[in-house]
Amino acid sequence: MNPSGPVATRLREKLETAFAPQSLAIQDESSRHSGHSGEREGGESHFRVRIVSAAFEGQTRVERQRRVYAVVGDEIEAGLHALALTTLTPEEAKRG
Repeated sequence: MNPSGPVATRLREKLETAFAPQSLAIQDESSRHSGHSGEREGGESHFRVRIVSAAFEGQTRVERQRRVYAVVGDEIEAGLHALALTTLTPEEAKRG
């Protein structure tokens, strides 16, 4: 399920522009973190993202995650508390 709130929408737009993904899934997991650090009214504070893009070819997991964080850094500064990332190349996604 892909959420459609304003933070999720901005994440989707930024990630699609930066990485032209073959696949992008964004899941709002904020409700699972009720009462924890970073919780905010209305949710959209904790997300899980799975992105499959050829832009990640030849990069380590850490390099990929740094690139994603650089693209969405302003969302983090604005209150996005947690972003769980799965960053794959198309070949890695095929392997499961």
